Amino acid sequence: MTGTGTYVRVEIDGPVATIRLNRPAFSGVDPKLPKEMTSAAAVVGQDASVRAVILYGNRRVFSTGADLRGMAGRSPAAAGAHTRLLHAGFNAVAEIPKPVVAAIAGYALGGGLELALCADYRVAGEGAVLGLPETGLGIIPGTGGTQRLPRLIGPGQAKKLIFTGRRLTAHEALGLGLVDEVVPDTDVLPAAQRLAQEFAGRPTAALAAVKRAVDGGLGHPLSVGLDLEREEFAALFATEDHQRGLHAALERRAPEFVGR
Repeated sequence: MTGTGTYVRVEIDGPVATIRLNRPAFSGVDPKLPKEMTSAAAVVGQDASVRAVILYGNRRVFSTGADLRGMAGRSPAAAGAHTRLLHAGFNAVAEIPKPVVAAIAGYALGGGLELALCADYRVAGEGAVLGLPETGLGIIPGTGGTQRLPRLIGPGQAKKLIFTGRRLTAHEALGLGLVDEVVPDTDVLPAAQRLAQEFAGRPTAALAAVKRAVDGGLGHPLSVGLDLEREEFAALFATEDHQRGLHAALERRAPEFVGR
């Protein structure tokens, strides 16, 4: 199954869906981009046959972020309105109730890196280049970089990266925890596909609960996170996959999960 837009294409192959970025640069003004991003997230999130998702550009570029020509001459009001739409699209990707793996080949800069930050796991090629160069344009990251990055690598390192606009190699990003795995450039998409297939074999309700518990607990006191974990844990006892997993363990065999 394939759904194609101007900026985003959705490809579904068995239990794994790939959200492909058709263009390396996001338009600075076109409302189609955030709408297509929101739509793509809804398609893969609501399709019960999809159990894991990959974000991918192409072999040379994940995404270079905003189109500078599209940014030129925008008023603060116009910039704010478009960014609000982009936030909705990026948030929709971050909230997909299934594991999302970013396969980063080539450049992931500005909004492109901010989109990769919406994934649950990031695989980068050895030649990948990552950065948030916005301060060099007299602005700041506007689609989650100042919020998601410090939650991932800590405020000090995040501020340093944003202050300087410095570009990182894949191995530098790995050292900071910005990416989770570095593989040969030719293996970026296959590595993401292997991991997505592994995730797809797990119980979907439990994986969705993991995302809600981990993401929902960030930024809150431990007591709040523990309450959230307890609620998610208890709710899973009503699922068929829990019963299947429990019986399989008692019978010392591999479970066969059905996504219910």
